[in-house]
Amino acid sequence: MSTAEAAETGELLTRAREALERYIDVHVDDDGAITFSHADVPCVIQATRLAEGLTVLSLTCVVAWDLPDDPALAVAIAERAGQGLFGTLGVGHTDNGLDVTLRYAFPAEGMEPSPLGTLLMLVVSTASQLRAELPGLPNSEG
Repeated sequence: MSTAEAAETGELLTRAREALERYIDVHVDDDGAITFSHADVPCVIQATRLAEGLTVLSLTCVVAWDLPDDPALAVAIAERAGQGLFGTLGVGHTDNGLDVTLRYAFPAEGMEPSPLGTLLMLVVSTASQLRAELPGLPNSEG
């Protein structure tokens, strides 16, 4: 990573941290990534410079992990994925079952803290809502 890339991604992560700190406690990891939890949903934000003038923030929320590979759960996840979420709902199959993530990446250069924080919290709140709604999870309604 060049010095310019490091400066751009570092500046963007700083703005993301400042925007999120208005709502929740965050932690900055040694590699610069921002980690936090919202309603028991762990999340991470990373910045990547794709090209000059195009640096994106990538937010990943782990909605659930090690879920039983249950057809009813798969249907519930597929139905939610088709409901126009802020982010992309993904399911990963592991030796321990299913992992469910919500990912959202967007160009964020030049965004002011207030709209940046609002956008990030829309995604994080969606992930927390999904966790509450998926059947078979603690605190779920389904």
